[in-house]
Amino acid sequence: MKTDITDMLGIKYPVIMAPMFLVTNAQMVIEALKADITAAIPALNFRSDSEFRNAISEIKNHSPKPFGVNLIVNKSNYKLKKQLSTCLEMNVGFIITSLGNPEDVISQCKPMGIKVFCDVINSSQAIKVEKLGADAVIAVNSMAGGHTGIIPQKKLVSQLLECVKIPVISAGGISRKDKVEEAINIGAQAVSVGTLFIASNEASVNDNYKNALVEYGAEDIILTRNISGTPLTVINTPYMQKIGNKKSMYSNIINRNSWLKKYFRMIFMLVGIRSLENAANQPTYKTVWVAGPSIEDIHEIKSVKEIVDSLVK
Repeated sequence: MKTDITDMLGIKYPVIMAPMFLVTNAQMVIEALKADITAAIPALNFRSDSEFRNAISEIKNHSPKPFGVNLIVNKSNYKLKKQLSTCLEMNVGFIITSLGNPEDVISQCKPMGIKVFCDVINSSQAIKVEKLGADAVIAVNSMAGGHTGIIPQKKLVSQLLECVKIPVISAGGISRKDKVEEAINIGAQAVSVGTLFIASNEASVNDNYKNALVEYGAEDIILTRNISGTPLTVINTPYMQKIGNKKSMYSNIINRNSWLKKYFRMIFMLVGIRSLENAANQPTYKTVWVAGPSIEDIHEIKSVKEIVDSLVK
């Protein structure tokens, strides 16, 4: 399993624990590093810069191995400038950019030697970020949990290999060792795995959320725009069945008006973030649980190490 990404990051296995909003915490990253993979943590998981700094310091104190931070790089993230500044100052191993233009992040990270991996869902985006100087692209396919892509893994990885020279990391649908090997065999240099790790002992979400990943299956995953305004895969809980996954009249009016769209997109995302936070951290009837179809292969709650072992050993 030696690849360009394992060489780049100095890890034994070509696996990245994906940065999961409200899920990934410092302890999960530490355990991932102990298990000879790497991991990334979303900057948005922290309410303040001091909490963010403490988490980075905690991880660094436990392991010298490189780990990453996920930055949302669109205009809805008003904390981006400060988050990037902290990443640069504390010299994190790599940055994963999502949902926007990574140009500013890449230009500031390059002089510091910090690698930048960019989420992409098609070849057009991959070509653009390679020209900007990205070190790798994360091919978010149609099986990804959370903010997903629309192209199946094999087709997407093949398309990107034809149009970019930087390494391709496959994200979505990785739930077993044979699927890791399949992704590597079609040309990916690593895989990004998220949903499996939600059902881990170390994940800081409530037990109802974890148990749902055991109880529900792939057929229970739906795509909705009614949470963050961006297509999001979630478990089809009774609450989701109630609110539906079609755009509301409110959303349609905003999307037809460029002025409203500019100023309300941030509000809509913040409201969605709050609903996700409530569902992840406490029992509530508004159960919005993010997950991908790989929940089909989750049958019990395990430790991070046990999950990594199931993927690589």
